[in-house]
Amino acid sequence: LLKVLSHIDSILRSPRTPPLIFQSSKGPVQNCIKKNGQRCGFEHLPLTIEMWADQLIALKDLHRSLGKLSLELLPGNTKDPQYNRESFRVEDLQLIVDSILEELEHKKKNSQTQSLQTLSAIVSHFQKLFDVNSLSGVYPRMNEVYTKLGEMTNAMRNLQELLELDSSAPPTVVVDTVGKLCDIINKNVTEQVQQLLGTQDIHSIINKLEEHDCFFPPFQALIQDLLCLLEVSKVDDILPAVQNLK
Repeated sequence: LLKVLSHIDSILRSPRTPPLIFQSSKGPVQNCIKKNGQRCGFEHLPLTIEMWADQLIALKDLHRSLGKLSLELLPGNTKDPQYNRESFRVEDLQLIVDSILEELEHKKKNSQTQSLQTLSAIVSHFQKLFDVNSLSGVYPRMNEVYTKLGEMTNAMRNLQELLELDSSAPPTVVVDTVGKLCDIINKNVTEQVQQLLGTQDIHSIINKLEEHDCFFPPFQALIQDLLCLLEVSKVDDILPAVQNLK
């Protein structure tokens, strides 16, 4: 037994042993002294071995947690995590971690590639929609589209206010309302023209216009002759000039 304890003690004191493990075992127990006054030399072994046992149990729990994480991040992994194994090595845990890191790096590269492909498709679609022949023309056309959109939005808002429509009214409603308003205005103008000409018949309107074309040129020529003959410059001066001739 002493030989085994000596072997364990030499391992604990080896440079390969983590300092924290050995130092953490120091305490009152280490001051144990045999009856003959000599130090035991193995008084720190129970605490150190107890710590190792706890670490081995924690290693098994850590392996189980990493296995579950691996199944979540690597759904295609069909390997049995082997949770029921009695012992695990650090190399087993490192292998799981390396597999997870490799898969995450692979997904990151694929995501970046897909993002570039999506961006390229969006730019190509924009070029087709707005007739842009080169990449250098995309930004100017975007600015132009944004400016035009702002102008149309402002115009639509102003029309909605003038027509007393709700701000949520779609453009089709605005256009229909403007069309109805134009129809009302055109109808009123037609009625006013008919009243002015004193007729409700389009043929009568045409006849009156033809009569006007026949009458006005000779009348205009007569007036011009009178202006020259009477040496006046305005039509209003013709009648006084004639009266002065009497």
